[in-house]
Amino acid sequence: MRKFFNYTLVVMLLALFTVPVLWAERKVELKPVDFDRVKKVSQDPRSRYYFPRLEKLYRSNTDTTMNLEDFRNLYYGYMFQEDYNPYRESQYSNKVEQLYYKKPHSRAECDSIEKYARLSLDDNIFDFDQMQFYIYILKEKKKYASAAVRSNKLERLIAAIISSGKGTKEEPWVVICPAHEYNIVNFLGFVATNHQEVDGCLDYITVEHKEGSKVQGFYFDISHMLQEAKRKGYDN
Repeated sequence: MRKFFNYTLVVMLLALFTVPVLWAERKVELKPVDFDRVKKVSQDPRSRYYFPRLEKLYRSNTDTTMNLEDFRNLYYGYMFQEDYNPYRESQYSNKVEQLYYKKPHSRAECDSIEKYARLSLDDNIFDFDQMQFYIYILKEKKKYASAAVRSNKLERLIAAIISSGKGTKEEPWVVICPAHEYNIVNFLGFVATNHQEVDGCLDYITVEHKEGSKVQGFYFDISHMLQEAKRKGYDN
């Protein structure tokens, strides 16, 4: 049985943020995901792509040495970690959202947003919404260097997903979390309007018409996500 999330809330949250990069104009090398290889290297301590190693670099506030291939293996390698849950939601995420809506923010509120966004990301490193909250508040507090590092990491995670396909039915983008479908749509500069399931292994997100574009929607491959969710008991 498929597990669903709050579509309305996701769309509302995405609408809060300005698209930092027009990803539709970025050229990212297409590289279909080889899950057998990713699983092997992410679990091999001798590999450059050993997940604990990549995670440590990623969590660093100063590291800028990771390349796109590192981010590909970090993102998809997470599926093979014992704590992977595609529907994971931090207990702190609601606290951030509630505080964010209270604009303008006092200094104490800024400190609280930063605190809870950081705690949320400590619990769920691939919560793109909390990443954007965190980047926003770092900029508000004039911590521009830290915000730039975080923005770079978020952009590379988006690029890792974009590199997995073309968003078409024949070559869909591969995601490890349902919410990431809407993040991708937003970063491409589109507004999601509806969600459809296709053959039980694809999601199709329709989008509002955008001037100069013939795109009606994007396809996402969730087959591996569902397989791992079922294996770990998160499928109901």
